[in-house]
Amino acid sequence: MSGSPTGAGASTGKTGPLAGLKVIEMAGLGPVPLAALMLSEMGADVLRIERADASQPLLSLPEQYDLDRHGRSILKLDLKNQAGAELLLRLAAGADVLVEGFRPGVMERRGLGPDAVLQRNPALIYGRLTGFGQDGPLSGRAGHDITYLAYAGLLHAIGRQDAPPVPPLNLVADQGGGAMMLIAGVLAALFQRSRSGKGQVVDASMIEGASMLAAPIHAYMAAGLWSDRRGENLLDSGAPFYDTYETADARHIAVGCLEPRFFAEFARLLPLDEHFVRSQYEKSSWPAMRAAIAGRIKEKTRDEWATLFTVTDACVAPVLSLVEARNHPHNRARRSFVRSGELDRPAPAPRFSQNPQTLSAAPDVADREPADILTRFGVSEDEIAALAKAGVLGR
Repeated sequence: MSGSPTGAGASTGKTGPLAGLKVIEMAGLGPVPLAALMLSEMGADVLRIERADASQPLLSLPEQYDLDRHGRSILKLDLKNQAGAELLLRLAAGADVLVEGFRPGVMERRGLGPDAVLQRNPALIYGRLTGFGQDGPLSGRAGHDITYLAYAGLLHAIGRQDAPPVPPLNLVADQGGGAMMLIAGVLAALFQRSRSGKGQVVDASMIEGASMLAAPIHAYMAAGLWSDRRGENLLDSGAPFYDTYETADARHIAVGCLEPRFFAEFARLLPLDEHFVRSQYEKSSWPAMRAAIAGRIKEKTRDEWATLFTVTDACVAPVLSLVEARNHPHNRARRSFVRSGELDRPAPAPRFSQNPQTLSAAPDVADREPADILTRFGVSEDEIAALAKAGVLGR
């Protein structure tokens, strides 16, 4: 799939469907590092460019736990130095993909915007991820997951009817609408390049990505099947058969029996009065149904309910903690969580039948040695020595 005009040296021998793909990641916070991690574990050779004078981030992790750096080669460059910017252009000329997550205009001010980079490598895929997109009234504004969800209308929709909106960690806008949409855009552009030979710019924004994730909700609302008020709908805790309930031991189970046949099974095992089964979708019955369900569930512990429902299709699950989830029998059987050095973490996903993924590890000495990295991109020893002497290369 590589369409770079010059090539970038020998492969690092990684496996995965993207083996041989060369990606430059401009270091930053948020979803771009997750996207780069996933591309790396799909087999891509990822070179992470960090600022030579970078300060410690707000949440600084020891390297053995820092997934923002695992699975990459890491090169520290002084991009304020013209020689540093020129070196990055040269590296991009031998790459397939460049991804960055700065505010609009930052890369252009460094002379590293799409026009400059694509002039050197017309086959490059230039992936850009921002909160609000490359243009528009808010494009230059700072924000976080909660900010983009608020502007997308999604934060308003998440939470209970009688309570404030609830931030869903940073999973929806940052990781779902950001990292996942960036990866989808990059892979689509690579497919197009395989036919046209031409690169392009991918403009991904977290507000638009998060909004796209909610496209079905907009469709339900247009059809009159969804209220614009939270806590009144099937999937937002409005329906008593799609909610969480406290158990006898002050833990919780998740009830998600939307379909009538699943709800009938749930009602049989709880047990719940038959008239609730007949009136499942009658909203007038929901308050009494909720009270009846809550009262029954308080009679047993979380794990007692889990044992009762685990072999059924009633769509009832114990609400596990992050630590408990690692040890659940299904997740253990699937090896859904793995040990990487000192870190317990989710296994690479998704899985491929023909190209096993590579579990990323913390960078070793060779992954951080400028000479080793630059040699792979065709930079000579004399040039590397001159760059080091000029202070372009950090350590």
